[in-house]
Amino acid sequence: VQLQASGGGLAQAGGSLRLSCAASGRAVSNIAMGWFRQAPGKEHEFVAAVNWIGSGTYYTDSVKGRFTISRDNAKNTVYLQMNSLKPEDTAIYYCTAGRTAVAGPSRYEYRYWGQGTLVTVSS
Repeated sequence: VQLQASGGGLAQAGGSLRLSCAASGRAVSNIAMGWFRQAPGKEHEFVAAVNWIGSGTYYTDSVKGRFTISRDNAKNTVYLQMNSLKPEDTAIYYCTAGRTAVAGPSRYEYRYWGQGTLVTVSS
């Protein structure tokens, strides 16, 4: 599976961005998808995950109520809508595909990783 993330860029605090991740190579409709991020000088951090059918989602506490993960299996694509952005959301965001239909916050639950897209939030 190849994962291509897009949609990153520069936003002001309080603004919004929408990240997309297109999967190719095989259908991902039967596996969980997720987003992680890595801020400068920090380790990878789990952001959000969605189960295989999109009926269940999971978020890290710091983005709950601001970010929404969703997927369109017909398009083999997962999205991350980011609202009320904060400077601390600045990071490289990575799209991931899980090993099974459901996945949580552990990076070991994800088998495939895309190259990241940079999100910069200015204050």
